[in-house]
Amino acid sequence: MGFTTGIEWTLIAGGILLGGGIGYIMAVRVEMTGMPEMVALFNGFGGAASALVALSETWRWLDDANAVPDGLELQVTVLAAGLSALVGWVTLTGSILAMYKLKGGIELFGKWIRTPTWGPSWLNGVKVAMLVGVFALIFLQLGEPTNTSYLWGVIGLSCILGIVLVLPIGGADMPVVVSLLNSLSGIAAAFTGFIIGNSVLIVAGSLVGASGLILTFIMCKAMNRTLANVLFTSFGGTDKETVTRTKVGSDADEVAMMVDGAQKIIIVPGYGMAVSQCQHQVKEFADLVSEKYDTEVKYAIHPVAGRMPGHMNVLLAEANVPYEQLIEMDEINSEFPEADVALVIGANDTTNPAARSDEGPLAGMPILDVDMARTIVIVKRSLSVGYAGVDNDLFYMDKTMMLFGDGKKMMTELNNAIKES
Repeated sequence: MGFTTGIEWTLIAGGILLGGGIGYIMAVRVEMTGMPEMVALFNGFGGAASALVALSETWRWLDDANAVPDGLELQVTVLAAGLSALVGWVTLTGSILAMYKLKGGIELFGKWIRTPTWGPSWLNGVKVAMLVGVFALIFLQLGEPTNTSYLWGVIGLSCILGIVLVLPIGGADMPVVVSLLNSLSGIAAAFTGFIIGNSVLIVAGSLVGASGLILTFIMCKAMNRTLANVLFTSFGGTDKETVTRTKVGSDADEVAMMVDGAQKIIIVPGYGMAVSQCQHQVKEFADLVSEKYDTEVKYAIHPVAGRMPGHMNVLLAEANVPYEQLIEMDEINSEFPEADVALVIGANDTTNPAARSDEGPLAGMPILDVDMARTIVIVKRSLSVGYAGVDNDLFYMDKTMMLFGDGKKMMTELNNAIKES
């Protein structure tokens, strides 16, 4: 028995140890490039935990009809339980799909299956209908709180709704989706707090929910889009421009000669840096030019660079890059005209000058003004378009030098060339 009547401390301690142990193993084993997927999965687990607590509380009514509350208490409890189930199960299934979208697919029976991005316009009507259906089931359960059909209906529709919500959303919007799912996990916890009468859970869940929503809206603003636009309109997608232009690539020795004597270099990291795991080579490059040429080095951070909020900050912090060198977009853009070299590593849509036009998927999206630098060096595998499906004019400028290849390999060659120069 526990230390206090009615509380099984053994079960609580066992759950903490088991969950903490599993979480520790997962966190230790995950690579830095897999951090967005891990964050998305943990968001889903948080939502599921809240939904399961709400389910267990509801289950008491099914086992004991005398446990059903009366009057206003019944209405508040059923409503909170229904909303907790809705938000919690949407968060779980949406987060799992988001995880596989970030990963790019799933391996089944030795075959790699890509995660689809599919969202015809009529699917928006289905989303609204399913949401209305969930609220209708919650309303019906107010009259019959012990009816299990309504309970399973809410759970089933919520699970499907989570998948349908995330299915049309492309990779470029994943940072916004991950932030939103994080917010939803907090909101689910707050609803669960109402059910069990736990003020701490209500406050903590509300804080997570509010901060997550604020971050979500900030990121939407950084992309010049609304949250409704992200959720109901696919970004980029299948109609990608065909790349017909060409660009002659440079080599590491040419870039090393260009870097020699540069007074100011701005490094622009993107998702390509995460994929190639070259953050340590990037840090080495910054240290080399700082020590050898007394060059000022800064990092330009776009709010939606990568695949989760703060993705570039996490990677660069892991490489021990000083925090004061990480400059947000609004502050760094005015410094690009003063930069002798802008080094872009795996960033595409966030640097595309096409965003300054009034047409196309990128129209109006705030970007890093890389094209204002005196010389531009881009490390990229190819001239392929980004998630928005728009060819990047930055690649073809006369002052742009392209280093084609894997980020880690190219940065290693560049560092060696600087050492030998």
